[in-house]
Amino acid sequence: MRPHTLIGLALLGLTGTSFAATAPAGNAAQTPLQHLPYTPGLDVHAMDRSANACTDFYQFSCGGWLTQNPIPPDQASWSVYGKLAQDNQRFLWGILTDLSRTQAGRTPSQQKIGDYFAACMDEAAIERRGLTPLAPTLSAIDALKSSAELPALLAQLQLDQSGDEFLFGFSSSQDFADAQAVIAFASAGGLGMPDRDYYTDQDARARELRQRYREHVAHSFALLGDTPPLAAQHAATVLRIETELAQASLTRVELRDPYNLFHKLDRAALERLTPHFAWAPFLRVLKLSSTNTVNVTEPKFYAALDRLLARSSLDDLKTYLRWHALHGAAPFLAQRFEDERFAFFDHTLRGVPQQKPRWKRCVRQVDALLGEALGQEFVARTFGPQLKAATQLMTQQIEQAMHADIEALPWMSAPTKQQALAKLAAVVNKIGYPDRWRDYGSVAIERGDYFGDALRATEFESQRELNKIGKPLDRKEWQMSPQTVNAYYDPQMNDINFPAGVLQPPLYDPRMDDAPNYGNTGGTIGHELTHGFDDQGRKFDAAGTLKDWWTQADARQFTARTQCIVDQYAKYVVVDDIHINSRLTLGEDVADLGGLILAHMAWRVQTAHQALGAREGLTPAQRFFVGYAQWACENERPENQRLRAKTDEHSPGRYRVNGLVVNMPEFAQAFSCPADAPLVKKNPCRIW
Repeated sequence: MRPHTLIGLALLGLTGTSFAATAPAGNAAQTPLQHLPYTPGLDVHAMDRSANACTDFYQFSCGGWLTQNPIPPDQASWSVYGKLAQDNQRFLWGILTDLSRTQAGRTPSQQKIGDYFAACMDEAAIERRGLTPLAPTLSAIDALKSSAELPALLAQLQLDQSGDEFLFGFSSSQDFADAQAVIAFASAGGLGMPDRDYYTDQDARARELRQRYREHVAHSFALLGDTPPLAAQHAATVLRIETELAQASLTRVELRDPYNLFHKLDRAALERLTPHFAWAPFLRVLKLSSTNTVNVTEPKFYAALDRLLARSSLDDLKTYLRWHALHGAAPFLAQRFEDERFAFFDHTLRGVPQQKPRWKRCVRQVDALLGEALGQEFVARTFGPQLKAATQLMTQQIEQAMHADIEALPWMSAPTKQQALAKLAAVVNKIGYPDRWRDYGSVAIERGDYFGDALRATEFESQRELNKIGKPLDRKEWQMSPQTVNAYYDPQMNDINFPAGVLQPPLYDPRMDDAPNYGNTGGTIGHELTHGFDDQGRKFDAAGTLKDWWTQADARQFTARTQCIVDQYAKYVVVDDIHINSRLTLGEDVADLGGLILAHMAWRVQTAHQALGAREGLTPAQRFFVGYAQWACENERPENQRLRAKTDEHSPGRYRVNGLVVNMPEFAQAFSCPADAPLVKKNPCRIW
């Protein structure tokens, strides 16, 4: 993926249609655009031709863009991807506004997304209700009489808020030992801050952020009605519990190894692991009483959690649950709760000066909770068969390039090549949108009940995920809505997924020549494909099962070649004195390089019989590389750079450009770089 990757997921971006949407009434600056603005796939005005391409190709390709695109006040960063995502949001705003005003003739799906959006936009009604919608949850927490009642309550809280807010996470996923089977997964969680390192690091910045977080939690308790001294006491309790959980959690680098996350236990072993937590009532609430197998991703975390439960008072646990209930519900409550959440998580952590306008937050909520219903409307207006066919052709060409590349690898033996080619042949390409739309028919959406709508939609999604346990695997499912400006590879599904939202200019531009399209979209397709063979993906076989299909000698060769990438990127500075954590970014860095190499191979094949000439002062080869580089143009606040350095598996855009081309002799040839130029390397890194 380009902007984000998980174990089991990796992401992208591309469409080129002029979109019409009716604008809501009001100030023109605060209404959706009539059409998405056109930005070419290669924008010469975004370049800085005064820069030396062989010294800083990122500045050469993006220097003009960096100057012309300051970060908007409601953003932590601003990029080509971010701008396109916002353009999509404006288009979706128009769709949702129309559907929220129209009553007659709407389909059931249109009713749900229109009324949900209307409920979200009704700020007056939300303000009148204040904290009242959360009262039943707070009362249920307060009513706990003993720790024996905790598991059942915790299960309901996890259903209501989805994810790992409350002590740990529990959901479904493919069995690492058999990708055809879906089993229960119990994961680490329970933290308020974005990463365990925020609790464990001891530098001055980390200590300052912990103090700011403690103050934020105290302010939140005050909003619940606690006196200032009591709120401060409760904040200290929350920080103590979360710190214990953080200290027992794996680091992000450790989480990248799927073998670290593979610990299947039966119910008896699970009960022995956590003798102070009864799983039977927890699973009963989740409608999983018959479940006998759970993959516990971090057994040491659960052992530590059990010790914490054994020695914590019931009042302390209630305090912790109250905080997380409010933290998760804040976006759906009165403005003062959302403002407090913004003050720490966006302003303090990311440096964002002001909160996003209401319409953006509401579009995002519809997308998050009813994404495929909204996606049907987006696709119907944007995604045509010609675009799908062009993307499919390019994907096939990239796969053919990888087939040729694997066959020609000098360092890989024939047995491993045979397995690699079998895996490549099994990759499934998903383009645009799912074959079967998600059915939201059981989700009740009421126009005047924003909090209730969010609660019911969240419970639907939580239960939908849990209901997969023990059922046949649905290989046609998507993990991303069609309107998303991103893409991903899933190693257990062994598929690459390109939503319609990412197939738009300037990422994919049907008006443009092949060179920038193959550099940009081709590079992205190659990136996702390479994820199947990066340091994580290579550990899964063609069926998506965690299995070592490498000879020992080939595995050593792979590790030695990736060390070249690790050493190179570790030298790059993100901000201040913070360097890239190149063990964390390794998979993305490998995919970036492999993807661009494959895209270049496919472009050469595509244009082999074409008469190519210079355009806009750039040769075809130069246009290929500039087309690639311009997707990565970005400005970012230093606070967000620090956060991403801890949490993001992607290197900053500058190094996703300069760090790649230095390893491609084709780049040096295209720009006639001298042998001693900064972006020419005598022994370039090369894996795939």
